[in-house]
Parts: sequence; C-alpha cells; structure tokens
Amino acid sequence: MNLSIVNLFYLASAVLFITGIKGLTRPRTAVRGNLLAAIGMLVAVVVTLLNQSILSYGWILAGGVIGATVGVLLATRIQMTAMPQMVALLNGFGGGASLSVATASFLSAAGPVAASGAVSLLAIGLTVLIGAVTLTGSAVAFGKLQELLPGNATGFKGITLFNAALLGLAVVIVATLTAGGGGTWLLLLLIAIALVLGVTLVIPIGGADMPVVIALLNSYSGVAAAAAGFIMGNTVLIVSGALVGASGLILTRIMCVAMNRSLTGVLFGSLSEEEGEGLDADEVYAGKVKSSSPEEVSMLLETAQRVVIVPGFGLAMAQAQHAVRDLADTLERRGVEVIYGLHPVAGRMPGHMNVLLAEAEVEYDKMRTMDQVNPHFAQTDVAIVIGANDVTNPLAREDKGSPIYGMPILDVDQARTVVVVKRSLSPGFAGLPNPLFAKDNTLMLFGDGKQAILELTGSLNEAA
Repeated sequence: MNLSIVNLFYLASAVLFITGIKGLTRPRTAVRGNLLAAIGMLVAVVVTLLNQSILSYGWILAGGVIGATVGVLLATRIQMTAMPQMVALLNGFGGGASLSVATASFLSAAGPVAASGAVSLLAIGLTVLIGAVTLTGSAVAFGKLQELLPGNATGFKGITLFNAALLGLAVVIVATLTAGGGGTWLLLLLIAIALVLGVTLVIPIGGADMPVVIALLNSYSGVAAAAAGFIMGNTVLIVSGALVGASGLILTRIMCVAMNRSLTGVLFGSLSEEEGEGLDADEVYAGKVKSSSPEEVSMLLETAQRVVIVPGFGLAMAQAQHAVRDLADTLERRGVEVIYGLHPVAGRMPGHMNVLLAEAEVEYDKMRTMDQVNPHFAQTDVAIVIGANDVTNPLAREDKGSPIYGMPILDVDQARTVVVVKRSLSPGFAGLPNPLFAKDNTLMLFGDGKQAILELTGSLNEAA
C-alpha cells in the first residue's frame, strides 16, 4: 500500500480519536464519541495489517479471536461495582503489551544493540520501564480494589527514597542501553527493577486515593504505547498513545486538586505514607448513633423543599441507582427540588458515580460537582447519603493526623437533616470511622441500599 495513502488513513484515525475524546466530555455525546474513537481504531488496525509485509496471519487471527473473546466476556459479565478493577486490569494489559513489544524488538535484532539506532534503543528502554511499572502497579491497584490486598497504606519506612533509588538506577540503565552498552542481561535487569518499582509505587497508597492512582496508571499505559509506536515506526500508535497519556495526566491533575494531593506524591507513591494513629470507632460513636426507619425518614421528606442525594460506592454495591432515580421522581412529583451531589472521587475510579447515574437516565443538569453543591447544603432540608463514606467524613477537615486530612469533602453535615443509608457502621475504603454518623442532625437508615431506598419510596407513595 502506498505510504501516502497509509498516512492519510492514519491522519483520519487520529482525527476520529480526537473527535471521540471530545464527545466523551458530555453525556449526551458520549456514546457517539465512543463509537467514533472505536471506528478510528478499526481503521488504524486494518490499514496497519494491510500495509505490513506479514508472512502469516495465523498468529494474528488467533490473538484477535482470543482477545475478542476475553473482551466480550469482561464487558458483558463484569458488574458496574467491579468496573474500577476492570479499568485497573485494562491499564495493566496495555502496559504489558507495550513491554512485550519492546522486549521482542530488542531480542529479535541481530546483535540487538548494534542493529538499532539510539532513538530506537531509547524508545525500547522507556517502553520497558513504563510498561513494566504500569503492569505491576495496575496489578497492585486491582488487588487493593478487589480486596485481595489490604486497602490501607502499606510498605516500609523510607519507601519513597527506595522508589527514587530504583527510578534512578532504571534511568541509568536506559541511558546505558541508548548509548549502545550492555546487552540482553541489562534489559532483563531493567525489566526486573521496573516490575518491582510498579509494586512499591502503588502499595503505600491507601484506598481513598485509589482513583488518583487509576488515572495515573491510565496515563502511564498511554505513554508506554506512544513509546512502542516509535519502536515500530507506527504513527497512529504514537498519536493514540500520546492522547491517552496526556488526557490521563490531565485527569490525574484534576483528581489531585479535588483531593488536595500533590502530583509529586502520586508519582513517587507517597500519598499516604505518614498516617496518624487515627480514632477508635467506639470513641467516635459511643452511643451517639441514632437509627431510623423508612417510615420516619419519609415523614421528614414529606415536609422537605430541597433534597440532595449523595451517592457513593455503597450505591454501586447495592446497584441502587435505578431505585434512587425512582425516589427522586417521587419527590419531584410532590414539588421537592432534588439534585445530586457528586464528589470527584466518590466510588473507586474517576467519574464512577456519573456513570451509574447516567445508566439510570438521571438528567445531567441535576448532577452537581462538589464545588457547585457545597454552598447549597446549608439551605438543604434533607441530605441522603448512600454509601459515600470517605468523601463525607469530617475528619478530612478536623483531624490533622488523619490520612485523608486536607481532602475537600461534601459538606453534608451542614444540611438540616442527614440520612445515611448504610449496612452497618463499618469504615469506608480508607479504613476510618466517620464522625458524621454520630452528629446530632444525622439519622442512620441501616440496610441494603437498594432495599432501603425502595422501602422509603414505598412509604412516600403510601402517604400520598
């Protein structure tokens, strides 16, 4: 195929990628944007396969069938509650793929160092480093989200300096490879160091900060793909990887601002390295928690004029988004103003709650960001919190020894009455008790989130 024609198709793919990402910025255009980006990738793959001198399509066909089968199974069987884990896995797959491409390119060269130019060797070194870090870092993130590993910050004293030393050594190895020194053993050493670095960067980060980590790992996977594009001389891979890397880094920055975290802390795995002793749950609650019932809460809602619904991971676990939408519809038919207060990191990945509410066809205009909704809590009659534990925890404002101190939260405690729907007083992903549950204006509605909301809606309809 003529090179000019190939580049023209690659340019069209890049335009489709950019247009698709632009469409993803709004719920109304998200589906179309996703479709356009998918078409762009299809065009890029087809043109690449037709352009290259491929001796046999057997392995490519086998890989495509296996990959498509795995993808379909993941997409159709994974529940929305497990979507953060799936995103972590996909980031890891991307990093692993780039790592494999770089390693194969290095080992397949006749006299690997002599056969490639400095630019190619630099691209190989960077791809190996970033791809391996992404692979094991994503595996640790998956383990924490799936609760196979402790969700709290773990590690050892001085782990930040250890990470810096590993990174420095890895950079030296990359420079040596680029200069034409070393050989296969040095590349294998780089892979081993990068795999360890991926673990030690993510393991000290607590569960409350995991959305930031997922955004950063997404950026890493894109950068690794772009570097792999330089190895293969594939323009569209460079463009698509750069887009993913840049957008992931921008999202990481947004998450850091939302959580009052340092980007440097994210990069070196030191977000939660220093934790205070924390508070004992018995001291926080100590007989102050007031349990309620759907009937009692419905009486509060009958006289309410403004209600703010605050969703969290508990809503995802109970798959209560449709029940919440029905409750909001019932309240609005009674003349109540209902809005949704969304924290940027509610759930376990960026935008988790937005996706759930969009699935339940909640109008986008009713979803308010933390900055938009916080000024309204003081004029709110009832705030209904469904599993949003860490992002409503006053310890973030009040306890300097808390690992979440300084993180901006939803000021639900300023509402006239707060109703917390929760199975128990168990802590959130950060592992901290929540003094909100013991405040004078808080009522606890214990039970499964979906069932509790359904019973609450039923009580309202009976009173109508």
